[in-house]
Amino acid sequence: MNYSIIRFILCRVLEVEGVFLALPCLTALIYREKSGWAFAAVCALCLALGFVGTRKKPKSQVFYAREGFVTVSLSWIVLSLVGALPFTLCGEIPSYTDALFEVISGFTTTGASILPEVESLSRCSLFWRSFTHWLGGMGVLVFVMAVLPLAGGYNMHLMRAESPGPSVGKLVPRVKHTAQLLYGIYLALTMVQIILLLLSGMAPFDAFTMSFGTAGTGGFGVLNDSAASYTMFQQGVLTVFMILFGINFNVYYLFLIMKPKQALCCEEMRTYLGIIAAAVLLIVWNARDSFATLLEAFHHVAFQVASIITTTGFSTVNFDLWPQLSKTVLVILMFIGACAGSTGGGIKVSRCLVLCKSVRKELRSAMHPRSVGRVRLEGRALEPEVLHSIERFFAAYMIVFAASMLVISLENMDFGSSFTAVAATLNNIGPGLGAVGPMENFGGLSALSKYVLMFDMLAGRLEIFPMLVLFMPATWRK
Repeated sequence: MNYSIIRFILCRVLEVEGVFLALPCLTALIYREKSGWAFAAVCALCLALGFVGTRKKPKSQVFYAREGFVTVSLSWIVLSLVGALPFTLCGEIPSYTDALFEVISGFTTTGASILPEVESLSRCSLFWRSFTHWLGGMGVLVFVMAVLPLAGGYNMHLMRAESPGPSVGKLVPRVKHTAQLLYGIYLALTMVQIILLLLSGMAPFDAFTMSFGTAGTGGFGVLNDSAASYTMFQQGVLTVFMILFGINFNVYYLFLIMKPKQALCCEEMRTYLGIIAAAVLLIVWNARDSFATLLEAFHHVAFQVASIITTTGFSTVNFDLWPQLSKTVLVILMFIGACAGSTGGGIKVSRCLVLCKSVRKELRSAMHPRSVGRVRLEGRALEPEVLHSIERFFAAYMIVFAASMLVISLENMDFGSSFTAVAATLNNIGPGLGAVGPMENFGGLSALSKYVLMFDMLAGRLEIFPMLVLFMPATWRK
């Protein structure tokens, strides 16, 4: 284990966090808020620790998959532990456990909250709360690789450990250029959304914070009713961009290099859009009596389906009041999630596709024992190792889900509330149903349950294994 390179990268992460903490400080200056001192103090602390920790570069900058997993996991933990301090220091979230829950929910783009009303927070706190979504959406280490030199060709292990999806590859030959390209696309889409919301008449503060939440598919709003107070056009913009940020960023890269035909032929994207269309039509038919007109039904259902499948978590209506079939469809979408290589959470459409194709292959083999078939995705036959990695992911996912359910059941909530509390955090969605529904919050849970759900949020964002690796004694042996 190369501890020196891990220490060095963690200090780099603190430096980056310190720089970004200057943004809520600026917000406090603009709105003349006293609570900005807490962000300034933590900003100075991060920059000081980062400067001291990076002055001495490690002798060996070589690291492999084990160091990659540990570095990514510890980076997200350190990022959250420090990022929660301003909320507690300024007294707006007095409990550090609650502040940590809120910040982990932000960085992991979950959007689950312990706050009964967000409008009581200062503007600088609301800005930092939403900006954590934007920073966590693409990944903090992807950002570090994009702007700072790290460890040569070995940093692909960091990208693989942090990026969502069954496999991660380079868009261009160098990993640093890949990271820059990803953040370039990410920033461009975010800016387009901000401009559209500003042109629609949305207040600048709301336009920026809501765009951060949409880009990271996080879901922290700045109003108590999430997105319900905005106009239908503004909600429509949010719907479109939630769907766009749920698409694999490789598709946008193909458009950039003038390969639109190849981009439009992406099997995962077509399946993702097909699932959205089918879910919207089914729920509109089932929940049509809950709305005044068919147009209103289509508008709100499309928003909610986009919000759930991309694991964003915004809401315009209380979908917990919809018929049982509609709520069941939403729960299924919670698990499917967005595309691999997007900012969305969940199991991912590509994994679900491969699983369905694997089942179909096994059924054919059962009927025709001598047949030889291969599972294909995007027209290419998948290697057995890819299939095995997906199977291992599902096994680990179910183990974490079951263990979390056992602990959360101690709260004595109804089954639906307990089940969706775990589903909403492990899949990085935000709201669940019942006691943790879109009009409720997670503040009433015990400290034990909150820490379990914090682990679930981190595990869900980092694809399970980087967090589980921390509990293996062999990980820490030299």
